[in-house]
Amino acid sequence: MSVDRIASREFELAFFSRAVVFATALVALPALAAAQQAGRPADSSPQNVGFFDAIGHWFDRQADSLNLSVDEARRQMERFGQKAESAARVTVDSAQDAAGAVARIPRSRIVSGYERCATAANGAPDCLAAADAVCKANGFGSGRSIDMTTAEICPPRVWMTGRNSGAGCHTETFVSRAICR
Repeated sequence: MSVDRIASREFELAFFSRAVVFATALVALPALAAAQQAGRPADSSPQNVGFFDAIGHWFDRQADSLNLSVDEARRQMERFGQKAESAARVTVDSAQDAAGAVARIPRSRIVSGYERCATAANGAPDCLAAADAVCKANGFGSGRSIDMTTAEICPPRVWMTGRNSGAGCHTETFVSRAICR
């Protein structure tokens, strides 16, 4: 072998042996530090805190902080669940109330028609009988008027003169819509 090769080989062995010693030290240091700490009396003063103790305390603080965050998130989810449950109860109660109100509506219907109202003794239209007649014509028993139409009725001679009111004209009222039962 040449001298250069021997020197190169010795350099590689020296480098490898140093790397092995360094790796062994890195692996052994935490174990040595733990053994040294186990032999010392407990002292919480900051001067006696080593590098690995500081890292351990930092990890402890991070774990505590994470635990607090997780606990707060759990409490918020519980509160959300309680609020959702309360909202669901209110919604169900409202739906039941609405269903009950619809069930209590009597069987009624609005119908359209055209029935003349009679004139009462005081000259006003009396549409009760007309509303009943509209409802009976549509297959119901009775009803009340909800919409009325008023018209001016004139003889043809008044219309032919170009007027829409005057002598011989009178007002009539008709029931145009009624709610029937």
